Amino acid sequence: MRIARFSIDGNVAFGAVEGDKPDELVLDIIKGIPFADFELSGTKVPVGKVRLLPPVLPNKVIAFGRNYAEHAKELGHEVPDAPFAFFKPSTSVIGPGDAIQYPSFSEELHHEAELAVVIGRMCREVPRERANDVILGYTAANDVTARDVQKREKQWARAKGFDTSCPLGPWIETDLDIKAASDLTVQCTVNGAQRQLGRTSDMITPIADLIANISEAMTLLPGDVILTGTPEGVGPLNVGDEVAVTIEGIGTLTNKVVKRG
Repeated sequence: MRIARFSIDGNVAFGAVEGDKPDELVLDIIKGIPFADFELSGTKVPVGKVRLLPPVLPNKVIAFGRNYAEHAKELGHEVPDAPFAFFKPSTSVIGPGDAIQYPSFSEELHHEAELAVVIGRMCREVPRERANDVILGYTAANDVTARDVQKREKQWARAKGFDTSCPLGPWIETDLDIKAASDLTVQCTVNGAQRQLGRTSDMITPIADLIANISEAMTLLPGDVILTGTPEGVGPLNVGDEVAVTIEGIGTLTNKVVKRG
């Protein structure tokens, strides 16, 4: 099931996405929330009539750095001996079609296409063999990064946590199990030209181990998001660019870069 979060006439709801052709998609409005038992209402609305929102509003976004060897290499970094995580605040999250605001304190903004894991229930100290049990589904993410700021500041809070630096969407795909999610194509285009093309099977640390690693340290809550790293090919974004992240079996997340007002 594809679960989207949307607004219509000032109301916010979740809906199950139905259809295959982009111009024929409809939402069957969900009675309840996707983190508990829910029913489909049977009330349907065309996707073109609503505004798609970030599919979740996470309490926290946990991102793992340098989880693809070729990406570490392209930035001149060693492949890490163990996973290392950083945070993107909830205020960094935007949805499909929302604008990425070029931060005033940066002159080198980069895209980073990533598979995002959406946690489905409260959990901690999750063994890797049970990681699939705590996942609601998967979505696409763009770990937008002020690369020049990342290079000069020891902590990445400003470089990766500024407002609008975490596009998520367009929806959550719940029908993928962890095995299937571990071998998907990850692609990024800018103005239609391909920049990144990789597979989640190239991750240094697989999804189950990332969940086990971070849940050793902290409780994960329903709606929390884990970013799993980006393949090689990261590059610059400029005001006016349209950047699209496509994850095989999930969909495409598109955002435009604008000057911060």
